[in-house]
Amino acid sequence: MSLRTLLCVFFTDLFVILHTIYNMPHINRNKQKIVIDFSSPNIAKEMHVGHLRSTIIGDTLANVLTFAGHDVVRLNHIGDWGTQFGMLVEHLRDEYPAALNKETSSDVDLGDLVQLYKAAKKRFDDDDDFKARAREGVVKLQAGDAESLAAWESLCEASRKEYQKIYDTLDIQGLEERGESFYNPFLNGVVEHLEEAGMAEESQGATAVFLEGYENRDGTPLPMLVRKSDGGFNYATTDLAAIKHRSSMAVEDGGEGAKRVLYVTDAGQSQHFEMVFKAAELAGLKP
Repeated sequence: MSLRTLLCVFFTDLFVILHTIYNMPHINRNKQKIVIDFSSPNIAKEMHVGHLRSTIIGDTLANVLTFAGHDVVRLNHIGDWGTQFGMLVEHLRDEYPAALNKETSSDVDLGDLVQLYKAAKKRFDDDDDFKARAREGVVKLQAGDAESLAAWESLCEASRKEYQKIYDTLDIQGLEERGESFYNPFLNGVVEHLEEAGMAEESQGATAVFLEGYENRDGTPLPMLVRKSDGGFNYATTDLAAIKHRSSMAVEDGGEGAKRVLYVTDAGQSQHFEMVFKAAELAGLKP
């Protein structure tokens, strides 16, 4: 069978599937608002094949569900917050001081972001004083320090330009950036909610949630950290805040009001999301 024939068969089958979905009465009668979380690259890092796969599959799902009549919100949950930014900001403080001034940060050419990240990571691994500064820098950034925010914005803008080249090539449209930083104002509230629900407890100076059925290899309970000992937050905290914002927070309070939320992510993150979804359910953060 020729390639042309295979393509004809494929697109004929695809048309039949889409036509069937579109004409399903239960879909047309029950239009839903659906959030699809996909792509999600990390600032100052290259977009790898996992991000490309998520981008293509997520965009396809969004197109099919839009075709079926749903109100689809395409969200790009970029990795623009967290521990690595303390490291990157402190490296910029030493190598690109103009990046820490809001008035001059937009004029700074950071060059190859991957090389910048590698240089900062090497310093973090080799220099204990720099490592301590980086950890302090995360807390300063999360607290809204003006210099740290200016440097962070420089990194984000430089990365956006690189990602957009790929999105343009793939003809990805309507993808709204809603990075981890967006949920920063909600993180303390999430931890307080977990504490009030009796789910979060102190563990070696940090705050963690222990879920039944999740253990380390040695059989000890596996913690899901929601606040580190230095006061910083973890990915799980951000993901819990995102679930609340997307599904249970009232629209008048700024929530998405989604009836369904789809996550297009790598299988390697399956346990993380299983724990996050379970915690969200037990805490009442999602309907």
